[in-house]
Amino acid sequence: MNPVNLKIWGDAGRGAIFPLATLLIVGLMVVPIPAVILDIGFITNIVISLAVLMVALNAAKPLDFSAFPTVLLFATLLRLSLNVASTRVVLVSGHEGPDAAGHVIEAFGSFLIGGDYAVGIFVFAILMIINLVVITKGAGRVSEVSARFTLDALPGKQMAIDADLNAGLLTPDEAKARRQEVATEADFYGSMDGASKFVKGDAVAGVLILVINILGGLVLGVVSHGLSVGQAAETYILLAIGDALVAQVPALLLSIAAAAIVTRVSSPFDLSGQITSQFGDRRAWVPVAAILALLGVVPGMPHFMMLSAAAICGFIAWRLKGKAESGGEAVQVQEMLASPQPAAIEWDEVSDVAPLGLEIGYGLVSLVDERKGAPLMGRITGIRRQLSRELGFVVPLVRVRDNLSLAPNSYRITVAGAVMGEDEIWPEDLLALDGGDVEFHVDGRPVKDPTFGLDALWIGAEQRNDAIVAGYTVVDPATVIATHLNQLVLSHAADLFGLDEAEKLLAALKESAPQLVGGLTPQPLSLADISALCRSLLSEGVSLKDFRRIAEAMVDAMRENPDMAMLEENVRSRIGPIIIQGIVPIKMPLPVITLDAELEGLLAQAIRSGPNASHPFDPALSTRIIESVTQAAAPLVGAARSFAIVTSPLARRALSRLLRSHLPDTPVISFLEIPDGKPVEVVAVIGRDARPVAIGEAVQ
Repeated sequence: MNPVNLKIWGDAGRGAIFPLATLLIVGLMVVPIPAVILDIGFITNIVISLAVLMVALNAAKPLDFSAFPTVLLFATLLRLSLNVASTRVVLVSGHEGPDAAGHVIEAFGSFLIGGDYAVGIFVFAILMIINLVVITKGAGRVSEVSARFTLDALPGKQMAIDADLNAGLLTPDEAKARRQEVATEADFYGSMDGASKFVKGDAVAGVLILVINILGGLVLGVVSHGLSVGQAAETYILLAIGDALVAQVPALLLSIAAAAIVTRVSSPFDLSGQITSQFGDRRAWVPVAAILALLGVVPGMPHFMMLSAAAICGFIAWRLKGKAESGGEAVQVQEMLASPQPAAIEWDEVSDVAPLGLEIGYGLVSLVDERKGAPLMGRITGIRRQLSRELGFVVPLVRVRDNLSLAPNSYRITVAGAVMGEDEIWPEDLLALDGGDVEFHVDGRPVKDPTFGLDALWIGAEQRNDAIVAGYTVVDPATVIATHLNQLVLSHAADLFGLDEAEKLLAALKESAPQLVGGLTPQPLSLADISALCRSLLSEGVSLKDFRRIAEAMVDAMRENPDMAMLEENVRSRIGPIIIQGIVPIKMPLPVITLDAELEGLLAQAIRSGPNASHPFDPALSTRIIESVTQAAAPLVGAARSFAIVTSPLARRALSRLLRSHLPDTPVISFLEIPDGKPVEVVAVIGRDARPVAIGEAVQ
């Protein structure tokens, strides 16, 4: 048979086990069965109870046996169905002798209680008290309290997982697994609270079944089978007690298993390992040995037994002392065994899948310590949320970790695996920024602001008010790192955008505009083409938050001119209002620096000569352009005014690439991107000789 068919049949067979078992349990209650089948059922019940107890004792934490409530239900139903079946056999055939209900009931009624039904009644009563009053009641109370506390703590655990996810301490898969574990834990303790009622109800049912068997046996033995009251009592009570005991012993085992599960505390060890590790302290055994030795010499005490127990406890303490002395060597051996072997290299040692990373020295660990509020984690979460709204896609998690190779107060920011920024801060101090309006200076450690390069001072917390009065802008260390991270993410947003992000953008757009997405991809543009265009827009500061309009521009551009080389310029011309709104508000004129016609002609000729060149301009001309644009832009940069450099669509991309390293925050746009009716303020015109020309001269 085909292996696939065998697997299907095997899965179907496993899936049919529980339905068939349930039907079998119901059948035992209503269908008469012979005594030999009853013996097999009782032995199976004992086996299941022992197996459940062993699994419960070996579980490291309660969730390791999450199926226990369901197993407890089916085990209880099996035992009750056997009780019903055995009651039928005892009442119908009990007059035939002690083996009428099977050899298992006969063994429990004859061997365990010596054939004396009075002794059996007392033994059964004691077992019932132990099971019902002690174990079952205690386990039920623990289950009830555990379920209540677990459900009350559920919202807090979910919020903690979300906080760790936003802070980059967990990956999405790890957060999903953690949420599943929390939900499973809540379901488990809720189920255990109800399952404990099964055990209690089973114990009560055992008492009622025993009473019914005794009364029914006496009536049937005297009325139907002509036995005397003494004979009926000796026959039927002995069988009823044997039946009750053969069911009560597995019930006691399951009660112990339930109590062991609900009283467990999560630990890397099983129950025996946990108890052994906690009783493995010689300081607990020395007083025990001493007290037993003192009791052993008291007149009237069993001297031999007491002194023997004291000697055993003293030997245990001596053995534990030897283990404690050799503990250092054992720890070293364990560390050697646990350390990675030189020849064993894992993939996570040579690759880092985190697109954004923040490495900190050990002196900055307090900024991410939850016991101290983790101020940096909250800042990073807020920055990711704000940047995601600004850029139009979800900024990936920031993986924060310590790096012992860094100086204690240093940090390092990586984007797509490359180090993009690093600096040094003092976690107990404050950074006072000099914005140019400082009236008087304060004492501090002079530095440069890592984000904008401003003059700054590290000052003590007690100098905060003085610095504010003097005109400084005072920020805390967490804000310094967060602001630096914010600036680097904005500058390198294109490095964080890939095929997966493009696919998620399209999936989100498809919910509201399915026809638009269908007309965009996979034809005429592939996912790779869309991703490349989005990265190009991001690299020049264009947000993707209005992705629907960008997608419509892509469709229109490909329909009118399917030239991939000019796709970006065609799309930019259609989303010009979006680009301009990112530079100046809608009611303000757009300050621009333009190129005169002769210089535009030189640039166009250079591009046509080398259409595929990254830098098609003559080096000497490139140098003059950079110097002239920088000189013309200096007053605007000094006044913190937003402006743009305007050129032709043909030269825009090459000119943007040329000026990006010198004016990274200045957009280069084409005149086709400026909407009709948008007021423009020409600040300067760059002439053919690549020098700034006065506005009046340019107008002439």
